[in-house]
Amino acid sequence: MDAAPLGPGSPYLRDLGEFELIQAITARFAPTRDVLVGPGDDAAVLSAPDGRVVVTTDLLVEGRHFRRDWSSGEDVGHKAAAQNLADVAAMGARPTSLFLGLAAPGSTELGWVLSLADGLAAEGARAGTTVAGGDISSADTIMLGVTALGDLAGRAPVLRSGARPGDILVLAGTVGPAAAGLALLTAGLGATQPEPDQPEPDRLRSSGAGAGMLAAHGWDRLLAAHRRPRPPYPLGPALAALGARAMCDVSDGLLQDVGHLAAASGVRIDLTADALPMDDALRSAAAHLDVDPLGWVLTGGEDHALVACLPPLPRTVPLPTGCRRIGSVRAGRGVTVDGQTPSGAGGWTHFGRPHSSE
Repeated sequence: MDAAPLGPGSPYLRDLGEFELIQAITARFAPTRDVLVGPGDDAAVLSAPDGRVVVTTDLLVEGRHFRRDWSSGEDVGHKAAAQNLADVAAMGARPTSLFLGLAAPGSTELGWVLSLADGLAAEGARAGTTVAGGDISSADTIMLGVTALGDLAGRAPVLRSGARPGDILVLAGTVGPAAAGLALLTAGLGATQPEPDQPEPDRLRSSGAGAGMLAAHGWDRLLAAHRRPRPPYPLGPALAALGARAMCDVSDGLLQDVGHLAAASGVRIDLTADALPMDDALRSAAAHLDVDPLGWVLTGGEDHALVACLPPLPRTVPLPTGCRRIGSVRAGRGVTVDGQTPSGAGGWTHFGRPHSSE
């Protein structure tokens, strides 16, 4: 039996043929100069002017990495692209392409999948790239596998292992808002559900707390940080050009990810608490939930900021806009905050017990 045509009469994936779905998804992606042959052939062909290619991949599983009652399809697309593109930037590279692997039940709404594609396309465009290909399959739950590629433009990749005593620790972007947004959602503030008179699954409204209340406190920005992180993509290559000796993406918590730099480099990194970003919205959300906002800043992940270790810069050389000094590199091992070893978990881990900052 022929598949029904795309449109309002075909709201679920089970009503489509595989190739109709692929065409509907790939129509969302614009061409770029880096993609010489895009979707439609057996494989993509990409430009690689540097002769080397930076590659990273991530897996997102519904219920583990996202919830459809908390995030729209477009939100999930933005987030899936961002967490991969940030890894490319953390190597000091410019993103050049994305690849999407999608598995979903036949009962998944077509509109949700197409809005997912729109989110991927929009976040890719923000980083200057596009989706060049991928694959789809049926499954019992929604799973996304996203791969990002990048170009080093002739520079050496910035690894985690190059920090040296005397270096300064620089944060590009911010940390804490995404964890605060997740905490608000967990507390029942700002969850989403479809408008009853709107069939589009991405036309969502706030429930559990009025949009006015969220905006008045600035908490809507915290929710947005959880749903659609905004990594500072250009700052990865900018910090590499300034001589960054070690760098990584902050995805699992500042303490934990700075700990990766310290361990790989064989050094101790001391964070300065007063230098860490913390605005009024973060403080008021923490006060409402009766928690310490510094915990979100130190151990909350998914903002996808970058942390880099740079040699001391002359006073005449400013840090790029969006960067701040948050600590220093010293002889020793582990991570300290104002000279003291923090207790408890340093951030998120998928298996086993959480990592400490030691």
